Amino acid sequence: MDKLWAGRFAKELDSRANDFNSSIRVDSRMVRQDIKGSIAHATMLGATGILPQAEVDMIVEGLQGILADIDNGSLPIDMTAEDVHMFVENELTRRLGDTGKRLHTARSRNDQVAVDVRLYLRDEADEIKELLKNLILVLADLADENKTVIAPGYTHLQRAQPIAFGHHLAAYAMMFVRDYERVVDAVRRMNVSPLGSCALAGTGYPTDRRMEAALLGFDGITLNSMDGVSDRDFCVELANACALIMTHLSRFSEEVILWASWEFKFIELDDAFSTGSSIMPQKKNPDIAELVRGKSGRVYGNLMALLTMLKGLPLAYNKDMQEDKELIFDSIDTVKDCLAVFAPMLATMRVLPDNMRKAAANGFINATECADYLTRKGLPFRTAYKITGQIVAYCIANAKTLETLSMPEYKEFCDQFEDDIYASVDMQHCIDIRVSEGCAGTSSVEQQVAFLKDYFAE
Repeated sequence: MDKLWAGRFAKELDSRANDFNSSIRVDSRMVRQDIKGSIAHATMLGATGILPQAEVDMIVEGLQGILADIDNGSLPIDMTAEDVHMFVENELTRRLGDTGKRLHTARSRNDQVAVDVRLYLRDEADEIKELLKNLILVLADLADENKTVIAPGYTHLQRAQPIAFGHHLAAYAMMFVRDYERVVDAVRRMNVSPLGSCALAGTGYPTDRRMEAALLGFDGITLNSMDGVSDRDFCVELANACALIMTHLSRFSEEVILWASWEFKFIELDDAFSTGSSIMPQKKNPDIAELVRGKSGRVYGNLMALLTMLKGLPLAYNKDMQEDKELIFDSIDTVKDCLAVFAPMLATMRVLPDNMRKAAANGFINATECADYLTRKGLPFRTAYKITGQIVAYCIANAKTLETLSMPEYKEFCDQFEDDIYASVDMQHCIDIRVSEGCAGTSSVEQQVAFLKDYFAE
C-alpha cells in the first residue's frame, strides 16, 4: 500500500521501521469517528465551493459505504495500513479513484488525528458517565436500605464513633459524584474542534471551520492552529479523571475486602462475584474487588506516561504524540470494565447488621457520648475525657461495655452518673443525637440519598 507521503522518498520504508511506525492496531477503534470527521470535512468543502458538490456527494456516499461495510463485516480493517486514517482514505480512493484523493484537500493528518481523538474520547466519556451514574444510584439505594443499620465508623482503622452504615456507603457515592463532574468538565474543554488547523499553520483555502465544528457537535473551534494540532491536555484531563475514579474504586475495594473477611464479616459477597480456592474448599475470595484495586496502578501509570510524553515536546506536532492513544484508551477500557462489574457486585452483596452492631458495641465507640454526658453535668471536658478513659480501661479488663456497666460501677468513677447515662450511650441515640448538616444520623442519610437521586433527575 502506497504511503500518503511517498512522493518525497526514493526508498521503501524498512519493514521493521514500518511496523514500529504503524498505529493501526491502536487507532483502528476510531474508524467511525474518522469517517464522521471526514464526512463533515467533505460537506464543508462542498458548501464553501472548494470542491464541486457532485464530487462531495460521491465522497460522502463512498465514506458511508465504507462504514456500512465495516459494520456488516464485509470490509475488514487492513492491519498493514499505517493508521486508520490512511486505511479509510486508501479504501475511498480504491472505490472512487481520483475523486477519493480530493477528500484531503485543506486538511492534514495532524488536525485529522486531533479531531478523531476528541470525537472518540467524547463518546467514551459518555459511557463512563453512564456507568458512574448507575453506580451512584446503586449506592443511593444501598444507603437508603441501610440508613438505620448501626456500624462502627473508623479512623486509623480503629473503631471511632457509631454511624449508620448507609452514611458510609453515601460517602463513596459523593466521591463518584465528583468523578462524574470531573468527566463532564473534561469534556467541556475537550469539545472544541481542531479541524482546519491543518499541519500547524492553517490553510489558504477559504474553509469554514465553525461549520465543521457544528456538524460534529463541537461547541466551538480551537483558536490557534499550532495549539489545535499539538494540544493533548484533554487526554491528560480525562486520564486524570480516570485515575481518580480508580482511586475511589480502589479505596472502596479495600473496604469491601476487609468487610468480607471473617475478621470483620460485615458483608457477604454474592457467589456470582466471588471465587474459590483450588485446594481450600472453605474459601470465598473477593477477587473482583482485588482486581479492581490492582488495576488502579495501570491507570496511574498511563497518566504519568502521558504527562512524561508531553513535557518535553516543542510545538507543534511530534510523532511522540502517537503514544497518547494507547495510554488513554487503556485507561478508559480499564475504568469502564471496573465500573461495569463493581456496581452489580455491590448491589448483590448481603449486609450483616448484627455483626456490625456487635463490633460497634465492643469497640467502645460510644465513649465520646459518655464524656459529653459528664460535660453536660458540669465537668470540664478534659476531666470528663479522663474519667471516661478510666471507665473504658475498666470495661476492657472486666469484659464489659458502657451499656452493660452497672450503676454502682459508674458511681465508683464519678458520682455525677445517673440512670440516664444508659440512654446517652445507647448506640442508636449516639447516631440520632447528631444534627449537623451532612452528619451520620438517619435523617441526614435520608437527605444525602435524596440529593444523590435528585442529582440526575435535574
